[in-house]
Amino acid sequence: MVSSFNVNQLETFLEKRVELDEFSGAVLVAKDGEVIFKRAYGLANKRYNVSNQTDTKFNIGSISKIFTKVGIHQLAERGEVSLNDYMGQYCPGFPKNVANKVTIHHLLNHTSGMGHYWNEKFEASKHKLRKVDDFLELFREEPLAFEPGEKSQYSNAGYVVLGKIIEAVSGQDYYDYVRERIYQLAGMDSTDHYEMDVPTANLAIGYTRLDDEGQLQKGPRVENTFRIGVKGSPAGGGYSTVDDLHQFCIALQSHRLMGPEYTELTIRHTSARREKAKSKTFGHAGGGPGIGSIFEMSLDLGYISVILSNYDPDSMWPVQKQIREIATKQ
Repeated sequence: MVSSFNVNQLETFLEKRVELDEFSGAVLVAKDGEVIFKRAYGLANKRYNVSNQTDTKFNIGSISKIFTKVGIHQLAERGEVSLNDYMGQYCPGFPKNVANKVTIHHLLNHTSGMGHYWNEKFEASKHKLRKVDDFLELFREEPLAFEPGEKSQYSNAGYVVLGKIIEAVSGQDYYDYVRERIYQLAGMDSTDHYEMDVPTANLAIGYTRLDDEGQLQKGPRVENTFRIGVKGSPAGGGYSTVDDLHQFCIALQSHRLMGPEYTELTIRHTSARREKAKSKTFGHAGGGPGIGSIFEMSLDLGYISVILSNYDPDSMWPVQKQIREIATKQ
């Protein structure tokens, strides 16, 4: 079946945004397993005038959370954990009113009461945070914002704890686990938590206009290298390419990572029906200073789209909207 997706319309839209310096990155669109659009725009490194390529590695921000979720679901599928287990069974050293109340289910679904780890400790040590345990120490003594299960609050700290649970149960370093049990199985050869002080080929530098409070400022973009820390965590900060994230979607749908039950659980708890998109979708986004990333699978229309940008998140949302509009105009 020939796709009715208007590639020329998307290309014209992106070229205009690049001309206005409103987008820098790479975009992929696939239909029923076939890549129908793949282009790169802008510069991966402005200092040396290096162009972005379709195989450039971009910081994917919180998209890394989906890999942590898959890792936990893999362990649950093998019967090594229960989603109703309390985190204290695997993460020693937390206060009892946290360890004995927060379950894996709470952590996965952002209902744990935990918050984030971008505090004064993070700012003082972000240049040397390389292990999951290093991140845990940033918030170990932080109180819960509410009783687990009472409400929802997006939590990066919670996903760091999930990364520690993966380590405790598997006996592997978190980064080794996701590399072996997810990236390699899916054929994601250019995805990892690269360390910023270790030279990595074809890695995009992020450029931002956001200040330390997250407010957009006028003027030229600046490099985000000193803002993001030396290495990402199970909550975010890994790197990937548009092709690798496309391969992840295919591997997930074809049950190469998990069986049908836990694949469906992963999709159901991360998907939403978007009326504007006229399609039931599954995906994840990531954002931060100089980071804008999203992948999205249209479960009923057969589209997969990946947008990776080394500009701020506002660079990707109009592109995502345009892809949805073209995909649903059938």
